[in-house]
Amino acid sequence: MSVLDELRWDAQGLIPAAVQDTETGQLLMVAWMNRESLDATRRTGATHFWSRSRQSLWRKGESSGHAQHVDGIYADCDRDTLLVQVHQDGVACHTGARSCFFTRLDGGEAAPVSKEGAGPAVLEVVERVLESRKVSPPPGSYVAGLLGKGEPQICRKIGEEATEVVTAALGGEGDERVVSEIADLWFHTMVLLTARGIPLRRVFRELARRHAGSK
Repeated sequence: MSVLDELRWDAQGLIPAAVQDTETGQLLMVAWMNRESLDATRRTGATHFWSRSRQSLWRKGESSGHAQHVDGIYADCDRDTLLVQVHQDGVACHTGARSCFFTRLDGGEAAPVSKEGAGPAVLEVVERVLESRKVSPPPGSYVAGLLGKGEPQICRKIGEEATEVVTAALGGEGDERVVSEIADLWFHTMVLLTARGIPLRRVFRELARRHAGSK
């Protein structure tokens, strides 16, 4: 008996699959899988789902470019729901939101929350902008100009921004100024990552590795 035979498919031969960001733990979306899509997901390492409306197989990101790279696939204790852990390129929701779950229903009337959220999602938005400046540099763009000057100039800028963070922190500046300077520092380190072709998720993975090994 194959592992697929152990799953509890519904009458239409489908099973719900919750997709979770490996690094942040954020629930990104829920979609349906059948045997064909689950097999394709396991075989290729990219999420595939079954569209009930179109009655066809589809691969996440095939039109948007927002692919999902599979880290692991798990069945729940009842074998009737799947959890797929992924590294998400860009956003998961067709609305442009990082996650499809961005409307709160508790505490009264439904209220929309930030589509981009905070933390890694915001950084990934910035990353996409930086990558676009690298690929198609618009005239007069600060980022495109900095990328064009190469890594030595980018590193000098990072050094300047780091100094400004220290100066603001030790010079009696308020928290808002310190936060602003740190944002500048982060931004320019991301420019360096872009210049070197290093995806931001590699930094997330390294931080996660260090956290997992901490006591």
